[in-house]
Amino acid sequence: MNTASNYFAIFSLPQSWEIDTHQLEIRFRRLQQQFHPDRFASNSEIEKRRAMEMAATINRAHQTLKDPLSRAQYLLELQGCDVNQDSQITSDSQFLMAQMMQRETLAEIGESATSDPDKSRQALQSLSGEAQRDYLSLQQQFSQQFQAEDYSQALDTLAKMQFAAKFANEIIEFKNQLEDQ
Repeated sequence: MNTASNYFAIFSLPQSWEIDTHQLEIRFRRLQQQFHPDRFASNSEIEKRRAMEMAATINRAHQTLKDPLSRAQYLLELQGCDVNQDSQITSDSQFLMAQMMQRETLAEIGESATSDPDKSRQALQSLSGEAQRDYLSLQQQFSQQFQAEDYSQALDTLAKMQFAAKFANEIIEFKNQLEDQ
């Protein structure tokens, strides 16, 4: 196996947005076993180092392909697009306004959490569902744009996906805080 292979080739998957995550997991486990450094313990130092490098590449490839945001970034990188998160912003004012409103809702839930924790949990569950639906919708948009080779629109959608993924993580963190109370 060539460590310079692209991540899709490492797992013998077609280079596309839609991937068979079940096959990804099966092939990941198989490759992990095949290139586990312990299997090379009695080999030369060069072979040990190659096995460790390959294991690291397999892990990095797996993490990239299983995460929708990372997979989208990687696909665009393969097309020569600059996906640097610092340079990717969206100018979609409706999307940005909706993001601000969702964050305000989360803040309001936080303010009422001590006085009415049950109501806050319900509101948080509802907001979480909305955020997940939005994120899935953005993933579908990205898929269509990428498939149509509309990379400029796919880059804009990627920027939106970054907002949505960050917000989903903020909700998870807040849920964890509520459960600790």
